[in-house]
Amino acid sequence: MEKRTDKNSYTIIFAIGMVLVVGSLLAYLASSLKPNITENKRLEKQQNILYAMGVNENEGTSANFVSTDKAPQLFTEYIKKQLVIEGSTAIEDDKAYLIDVKKEKAMAKDPSYTRRLPLFVGEKDGQTFYIAPIRGKGLWDAVWAYVAMDENMIILGAYFDHKGETPGLGANIKQRFFMDDFIGEHLMNNGSFKGVNVAKGNADPTNKDKTDNEVDAIAGATITGDGVSAMIRSDLKLYVPYFKTLKTN
Repeated sequence: MEKRTDKNSYTIIFAIGMVLVVGSLLAYLASSLKPNITENKRLEKQQNILYAMGVNENEGTSANFVSTDKAPQLFTEYIKKQLVIEGSTAIEDDKAYLIDVKKEKAMAKDPSYTRRLPLFVGEKDGQTFYIAPIRGKGLWDAVWAYVAMDENMIILGAYFDHKGETPGLGANIKQRFFMDDFIGEHLMNNGSFKGVNVAKGNADPTNKDKTDNEVDAIAGATITGDGVSAMIRSDLKLYVPYFKTLKTN
């Protein structure tokens, strides 16, 4: 005699029941953890922005953020304005940090859409820092950065990160020896935006020339370096109209 549990209908009903139970559990966990995830993302952005303007806990050759418990207070202390830029127009908005650069970049593929660019204005030791978040593609996945500049678009600091670059190769874009090379580099050249090229055949490996629009590449990470170069050219160039307004004010 066939057992009730041996029937195909029982297997199907049991599978559906398990899917409903597991799905409900995952939905509950996602909902309950969402505030924590959102807060962690906010703190990470604050740490990235602060790092780029030199507010960090670096020691020796290590790149270290300020701790998460210090980040909110330091962010309030050093960041004086949050701006949303559309072309040459800048509007103060204390929610600028919520702008999703990835989504904005995707929406800007529509020619009728004007991309919103977040910009953070900080002050430290009498110096004004303009910090822009940028995003691009490396060898395997996304790469991104927070680049701090002065009013002449000279880089004052940068923090780079990635989603899945090769350890010991492309992943080294988040190491200090690479990030610190960008400090002092000029994004403009004779009034035109040139960016900074991560150059494999760079004739200035010690990076003493800050006006050549180049930094030395990471060995074995050519495609990641090309992605960083392209990200800087495509995203930071969009801020040029705003920086030109600083010269006329």
